[in-house]
Amino acid sequence: MSFSSEVKEELSKINTFAKKELLEAELIGYLLSSNIKQEENNIEFFTENEFNIERIYKILFKLDIEYDPETKGKTYVAKIEEPKIRTVEMLEKDDEKKALVRGIFLGSGSVNNPNKKYHLEILLNNRDVAQYIQNILKEANIKTKILEKNNTIYIKEGEEISKFLAFIGAQKSVLKFEEIRVMKDLRNNVNRQVNCETANLNKTVGAAVIQIEAINFLKKMKKYEELPDSLIEIAELRIEYPEMSLKDLGKQLESPIGKSGVNHRLKKIVEIADEIKRGR
Repeated sequence: MSFSSEVKEELSKINTFAKKELLEAELIGYLLSSNIKQEENNIEFFTENEFNIERIYKILFKLDIEYDPETKGKTYVAKIEEPKIRTVEMLEKDDEKKALVRGIFLGSGSVNNPNKKYHLEILLNNRDVAQYIQNILKEANIKTKILEKNNTIYIKEGEEISKFLAFIGAQKSVLKFEEIRVMKDLRNNVNRQVNCETANLNKTVGAAVIQIEAINFLKKMKKYEELPDSLIEIAELRIEYPEMSLKDLGKQLESPIGKSGVNHRLKKIVEIADEIKRGR
């Protein structure tokens, strides 16, 4: 079962059946989703999600709204006459707004497996509906964006998706989502640290290759012994420890010096070698 289906299964079991106003708000959400076909006074809601259809059947039954259940291949259909219920403008209470958004998500929403990527979206009937839902979520401090070409509300930030799931009442899914998100962020941080350390090592090795080449060149040209003792000392250490950092090389000296001091001495060796090469 996909993560999206798990969320919808949890939502389908939320017990709001004793509160008519919440059921009406949730039904309005279903009817504002993109999975609606309307002909004259008849409305068809269709879905391939069994939890979805079971939920809307229960809502219609509790609201005493007659419906015809149908199955078309893998698609479940609830066919009803346009119900005489409130409009979205009449929903003022926070619980009613949450029920409305829950119905819309159940109707035509989806959320990706957070192990792969963070993405939640809801396809809606028109731009006005999308803007209205976005404003409700904005009041709840949930940031969303609208894809205008198909009136889709979407979220790509993990924290915002987590807040959205909590807003519509999917508490168990929030816990699972957050657990995955924490582990994913931890893995990403470890990978970044490893990559950074690898890059630093590669940089150290690259510089060491140049330095060792310069040292060997000076030996070949019989100029190595002419170097000051301080340069010979650091040169010997570099030959012995090609992968050691400048900081650690400095600690190996008889009179330890810092990273910048080591860098200055090795740079001087390379410069001397380059001067001899240019004068050849």
